[in-house]
Amino acid sequence: MELPYLVREPEVITPETPLLLMLHGFGSNEEDLFSFRETLPSDWLIVSFRAPLQAPFGGYSWYDIDFNDADRFVDVPQAVEALKAVISSCQDIRIRYGLRGSHTHLCGFSQGGVLSYALALTYPEIFSKVACLSSYPEARLLRRISKDKKALHQLKFFVSHGTDDAVIPLEWGRKAADLLYDLGCYFTFREYMSGHGVNQKNYMDLMDFLQGQL
Repeated sequence: MELPYLVREPEVITPETPLLLMLHGFGSNEEDLFSFRETLPSDWLIVSFRAPLQAPFGGYSWYDIDFNDADRFVDVPQAVEALKAVISSCQDIRIRYGLRGSHTHLCGFSQGGVLSYALALTYPEIFSKVACLSSYPEARLLRRISKDKKALHQLKFFVSHGTDDAVIPLEWGRKAADLLYDLGCYFTFREYMSGHGVNQKNYMDLMDFLQGQL
């Protein structure tokens, strides 16, 4: 399955052009994170995917969520299919644009961040910088974490969470620090006085991370 997406192409594309993949949250769409493009490096190829499932109240989702049952917060089979779709679409884009030696980065919010953890830790040889916003690492999607320590150590994570997040508890988000530390991954973990979203300071720190200043 190739996912629908929005794309911002740089003026010049070479085999070394960095690629940034963006994964939106539950009930949103490909236009959400794509709004970040104006402050991202102008020489990057930016692709913002649309999730494959219709969300109950509009927008799209990567997998169904049961908000009333923490044990069923993730529909695992649907999430696994979503991971496959992102990897397949990523490979298609790299072929289409002739990207061979370039870095591929990830930026995911909420549900998209859950997928970003799973993608990066399962396929660390593909990805470089990984931003997981208002999210958490879902253990049931991390059963095939790569054993390639060298590749894992080359990943760089930016993890952010709101202290008043009422959708994904801060305690869930903090699990990332323990996991990434144990795996030996480079990471920056930041908490902000906000809810389930990205405030101005969070946004500025995210841009600093993606532009190599953090």
